Amino acid sequence: MSAPAPLARMVRSQARFELRLALRNGEQLLLMLVIPIGLLLLLSQVEVVDIGTTHRIDFVTPGVLSLAVLSTAFTSLAIATGFERRYGALKRLGATPLPRSGLLAGKALAVLTVEAAQFALIGGLAAALGWSPHGLWPAAVALAVLATIAFVSLGLLMAGTMRAEATLAGANLLFLVLLLSSGISFPLSRLPSGVEHAARLLPSTALTDGLRAVLQDGDAVPLRCWLVLVVWALAGVLAAARWFRWD
Repeated sequence: MSAPAPLARMVRSQARFELRLALRNGEQLLLMLVIPIGLLLLLSQVEVVDIGTTHRIDFVTPGVLSLAVLSTAFTSLAIATGFERRYGALKRLGATPLPRSGLLAGKALAVLTVEAAQFALIGGLAAALGWSPHGLWPAAVALAVLATIAFVSLGLLMAGTMRAEATLAGANLLFLVLLLSSGISFPLSRLPSGVEHAARLLPSTALTDGLRAVLQDGDAVPLRCWLVLVVWALAGVLAAARWFRWD
């Protein structure tokens, strides 16, 4: 009698499948590449808002990298998974030996692969525009991986508990809200005091602040950023594992 494949092999197979689907989807490519690159070019070359520095590319690039993680690990993933669930694809996966944790890990691995390409492409374009990062990339990568875990789990939680249409609307709405409230495109100090303090607790803000601290200022990642992302990642993983539904 044949036995199920090891979990690690199932996760890798699921990740390859997720990656192929993402690269064939025009809407996902729009979220993952076109919007971040468009914002990088716009915000670095045009003074849309006053960001308090003359070298705009140094401020803009960490924010765009944060946006790329948000768009790939949360918005794109939530929408795609919501419609996979609606069309019954996830129900079929639920009949296989792949557990919920394996699905989460496979999707996260595919997202990390896409993000590596995004960081290389956005970083290369920013360097051509004059960006010169000052900090250590390993700290930035570790921060992005932790944020990815948080966003993937939250995206799967939304897709696994809401109707596909509600997931589509909610994920796009949250993408817009987080874009405008996380300091991605302008300094958080421009927000009202109460809103600014609340925004500091968002995972997207923690990622943006941490990347700017490392890549723009050459400092260590603030402890607050690590703590915020750890709390969101743990809460998201536990909630997704508990309430995600295949059908």
